[in-house]
Amino acid sequence: MGEIIGPRLYSCCNCRNHVALHDDVISKSFQGRNGRAFLFSHAMNIVVGPKEDRQLMTGLHTVADVYCSDCREVLGWKYERAYEETQKYKEGKFILEKSKIAQENW
Repeated sequence: MGEIIGPRLYSCCNCRNHVALHDDVISKSFQGRNGRAFLFSHAMNIVVGPKEDRQLMTGLHTVADVYCSDCREVLGWKYERAYEETQKYKEGKFILEKSKIAQENW
């Protein structure tokens, strides 16, 4: 009998708490604070910090840092508001930095 294969996941690199599903990746070509980052439609087991306006490479956005709910490692941020029309698709989405997440069940 074959082993049951669960969904491909991303977890916190610090404590292995599951934070996102591979199926929720929208793009792998984003830039985080520390290098490459992925844009996700959803994230789980995270804590969303306070909102703040931040000037990013693509313009002014209202964002909130996101933390692992277990170890409080900063994983990336959530786009709360985009001020430029071409960036509105990011609203409500999550950036998780590649250096802060690990693959599980691959």
